[in-house]
Amino acid sequence: MSTLIDSFGRQINYVRLAVTDRCNLRCQYCMPAHGIEIVPRDHLLTYKEMYRIIRVLTELGVNKVRLTGGEPFVRKGFVDFLEMLSFNDLLDDINITTNGAMIYKHIETLEKLQKVKNINLSIDSLKADKFNEITRRNVFDEVFKTMEALEKSSMNLKLNVVVQSGINTDEINDFVRLTKDKDIAVRFIEEMPFNGKGQRSIEENWNYTKILNEIKSEFSVTEVQSEKSSTSRNFSIENHKGSVGIIPAFTRTICGDCNRIRLTSTGTFKSCLFDDGVFNLRDFLRNGASNEELKDLFLSLVKEKPENGFIAEANRKKGNVSESMSTIGG
Repeated sequence: MSTLIDSFGRQINYVRLAVTDRCNLRCQYCMPAHGIEIVPRDHLLTYKEMYRIIRVLTELGVNKVRLTGGEPFVRKGFVDFLEMLSFNDLLDDINITTNGAMIYKHIETLEKLQKVKNINLSIDSLKADKFNEITRRNVFDEVFKTMEALEKSSMNLKLNVVVQSGINTDEINDFVRLTKDKDIAVRFIEEMPFNGKGQRSIEENWNYTKILNEIKSEFSVTEVQSEKSSTSRNFSIENHKGSVGIIPAFTRTICGDCNRIRLTSTGTFKSCLFDDGVFNLRDFLRNGASNEELKDLFLSLVKEKPENGFIAEANRKKGNVSESMSTIGG
């Protein structure tokens, strides 16, 4: 069987798929207050097209998919799509990234889908007023209720915390304290310039080192061995049930072991978060491409995957990064 191996010897076994560009929140680091210009619905990949793409990718060695948005639960029929994907016998893990505002009523159903193993919940503040300011929506109570329910569920829970200079850095250790008695993983993420406008002006650069030093100021920290392709460097905290990690998303020190490709909701293939898209799969499919042609395409596209995010950004044709994370797919 042919497998997806890039020119640097990295095997691709993980795809991040955005099922929609729409979101019910307006997080400051993700999009402008008025939102983004959403694409017409017929420009989005259909669920059947998504299933077909994932099936072909699994036949090339991909065994893990992360479903993102926008907010995936905004799209009608998303839970049915999860059930559809579960029938793919070559897929081991179906993971979901969500803002938590619409998932609560679906938790019991998700627990019945054995391949849905990990939920990443985006939550950038534990204070209602600040949370509502960051998201520009009044949904803190629903998200917090969801967090508590997911922590008690059979699924693994990770909290995604985007560290934003001048906004929530004073809460870093509050999030660490959550791991004392809860079996959750808190992941601090360096802020990136994907807000629909470009990088905002910041007073302090809260990078990996600064975030780690803040945690060490209060806790005894031990680095733990992570999977080779892990996006985070992970740590145990003395006498804590859960764990913490830091994702150096902007400083990009994790590129060497990258095993991921990305698909936007409109079918744009991205070999790196920082590129501006390398191929439109939607049009390729709708023009009658066969599965074999799709496989050949993936094999060739992966060979062109850049060594790291800095090279991908330098090779952009559309200028500096200014997209919204909602359109990219997290």
